[in-house]
Amino acid sequence: MVSLDRVFDLLGKRRRRYALYYLEQQEGPVTVDEVTEQVAEWETDQASVSIPEEKFDRIEVELLHTDLPKVSEAEYIRYDSEAGTVELTEAPPKFDAILSVAKIIERP
Repeated sequence: MVSLDRVFDLLGKRRRRYALYYLEQQEGPVTVDEVTEQVAEWETDQASVSIPEEKFDRIEVELLHTDLPKVSEAEYIRYDSEAGTVELTEAPPKFDAILSVAKIIERP
């Protein structure tokens, strides 16, 4: 059973939401670098301009040490820190619905 408090806790930080939006679009595991790149693009709104390396590195460090471990506490998010991969598995309908609404409102 997924509690609403748990879902809101996962979505409580913009960078985590962006990572989850990206994971929702993917089929299977993706690398942390892929997640970092997409999050950096959404945060800087610069898909066509290269992202400064120091910004990319800061985002990657925060994802690796804070956000991905946090989201992996949910049983439907698998983060393998050794392999450097993360994936959204069979998320409960409540989580999918709230994540979809958040993405529509936020439009990264």
